[in-house]
Order: sequence, then structure tokens, then C-alpha cells
Amino acid sequence: MASMLFNLAGCGEKNAAAQTPGGGMPPPEVAVVTVQPERIVMTTELPGRLEATRIAQVRARVPGIVLKRTFQEGSDVKAGEVLYRIDPAPYQATYNSAQATLARAEANLAQANLKAQRYKPLVETNAISKQEYDDAVTAQKQTAADVAAAKAAVETAKLNLGYATVNAPISGRIGRALVTEGALVGQGEATPLAMIQQLDPIYVNLTQSASELLQLKRAMESGKLKRVGRDQAKVTLVMEDGTAYPHPGKLLFSDVSVDENTGAVTLRATFPNPDRFLLPGMYARARLEQAVDEKAITVPQQAVMRNQDNASVMLVGPDGKVKAQPVKTGSAQDDKWIVLDGLKAGDQVIVEGLQKVKPGAPAKAVPWKNPASAASNTAPQAAKKP
Repeated sequence: MASMLFNLAGCGEKNAAAQTPGGGMPPPEVAVVTVQPERIVMTTELPGRLEATRIAQVRARVPGIVLKRTFQEGSDVKAGEVLYRIDPAPYQATYNSAQATLARAEANLAQANLKAQRYKPLVETNAISKQEYDDAVTAQKQTAADVAAAKAAVETAKLNLGYATVNAPISGRIGRALVTEGALVGQGEATPLAMIQQLDPIYVNLTQSASELLQLKRAMESGKLKRVGRDQAKVTLVMEDGTAYPHPGKLLFSDVSVDENTGAVTLRATFPNPDRFLLPGMYARARLEQAVDEKAITVPQQAVMRNQDNASVMLVGPDGKVKAQPVKTGSAQDDKWIVLDGLKAGDQVIVEGLQKVKPGAPAKAVPWKNPASAASNTAPQAAKKP
């Protein structure tokens, strides 16, 4: 019986040894991605500040005492809405006086017209002197000028009376009141009363280094990259807490000059802001689509190993052995590095299991499963469960 057990154990050891070449341990499994060119929209993350699309400083255009403030601080106002009422009494009196002056001037003009009309046939028959007729015509023209001046005075008085009611010049959100009832405003200068800012849509002013922009333009001119159309390029806003703003924006323009102090170019994008979530002055980062690479080589970021001098990846060669491959990386796109040099289509890059292997050692390559894509695929299935 003992001899039979000994024979069985010997057979098991022989079978295990036969499963591995040379009787050693099997090569370790490593997760790899097979490099394939793909179309990548090149995005650049740029810093920026939010700015209102329109800003209006409400000021007193005539001097007077503020009688009433009619708006609520921090509320939305419409263009033309009444904000303040300045005491209109002196301007109403001036307007009435100008109206009376105009009426008197018009009466004098009517009298002068009649006199000139009566003198005209008389001078033709020499019933009056030519001098008397000329004086009547001159008086007619003078009274006509007085009427024109009186009309201008009425118009001016009407404008000043209207300025006593301060209206919103634009629609937007109004800030705090800068004066209170009873304050004397407009005495010697146009006193600021409030500020209105239009928040929907809202601007984002971005800055990009001139060197990066120059490299991008050269790549487009050489044909390595394609330009993203103005109506197709999207801008995604990333808030200070790292969350993405739900509404996409669009690029309006890039500045025509470089800032001498920073060496940067300013770009402006606009975003819808229906909920007034975005406020002027807020800091944000924007992911801007600037170009398209039709044949980009990408690898997961975790597959790239870096030191002070260069970057490299581990490959599983056709012979099943591991090889260290230096690479030159470009910008990061999501969770991938764009590889500019060092890899070609068909290369098997190790993503997981790097600690198990070393250059020259054998390895068994298995396809790498991206945890992010796996989670997105299983999420809808989990939602269907009762």
C-alpha cells in the first residue's frame, strides 16, 4: 500500500513538471493593452476667471435728494425698470417755466408774422419805407429763433425731469444699493447708485501660454493635427471643487496680442447660466477642444513609468518576453497619455502586473479590462434590479 502511494505521488510530480517548460514556475500573467491608432480630440485645460457679459454702473445724472429706492438688492431687474426716484420738484418747475417761455415766444412769432405780412403790400405801394419793412422781417426772424431756443430749453428741462427717475439701463442682477433715501446725489459728479451685471450667458476669460499656442498652430499647419471647427469645438468648465459644469460652452475668440508680463494669450468662452450658478470673479478651469489627431497612439497613464530623464513602458514582445521601451509622451487626455514616439500599432503594453516582471523575463499577456468602462457597463444593469 505504501509503495502504491509513493508511485502515485511520483506520477503527480512528473505531470506538474511537464506542464511548465524546464520544470519551472509558469510565467506570471500581466494585463496588457494592444496599441491601436485612434481619433482623439485634443483638449487643453486652461485657468480662467468668470466675467459678466454686460456691466452697467447706475449713476445719478442730475443732482437732487433721493426720495425712494424701488428695487430689492440682489434681485433680477429688467431694462427700463425704475430703480430710484430723485426729488423731481425743481425739474418740474424748470420744465413748466420752459413751457411758458416757449408759449410766449410762439405768441411773439405769430405777431411778427402778421406784421410782416401786412407790411409787404404796403412797401410795394410805397405806403411805408423800405426800412420799416426790413425791420418787420428782421423781428420775424428773431422771434422764430426765440421759439427754437425755447423749444430746446423745454427739451432739456424734459430730459432732466426724466433723469429724476433712475431706470435700469440693462437687464441683469443688481447688487447692493450704494446710497439710501435722503442722500444728496449728483452734486458736482455722477454719483454711483448701484451696479447691474448680466449673468446669462456669462464669459470665461482663459489664458494659454503663447508657446503652447504656437506649437499647436505649427502642428496644424504641418498636417499632424486637424483644426476643430468653430461651431464644433466645445468647452467644458471645471469648478474649484473639481465638478464639471453641466452646460457646455463655446469659444468666442482668442486675443490678437501676447501679454508682455505673462507671455500668455487670452481666450474667451461663453457659457449659459440659466440658474445663475456661475458668478463673476469665480476661478475655474476649462477643458478646451483645440485640435483633432486622427491617428493618435495612447496608453493608460498607469502604464507609463517616469524618472528624472525620460519615460518608458513595459512591452510583451512576440516571443513572450518583457521588454522596456522608452517613449515620448505628449499631453494627457482623460486617463491616457498621448505617445508621440516609441510605440507602434500592435505593441502590447503592460498596464497591470508590472511588479511581477522584469525586462527579459517571460510573461503571459491577458487583455486589460478598464475599471472605468467596466463600471459604466455594469451601472445600468444594477439599476434594472428590483
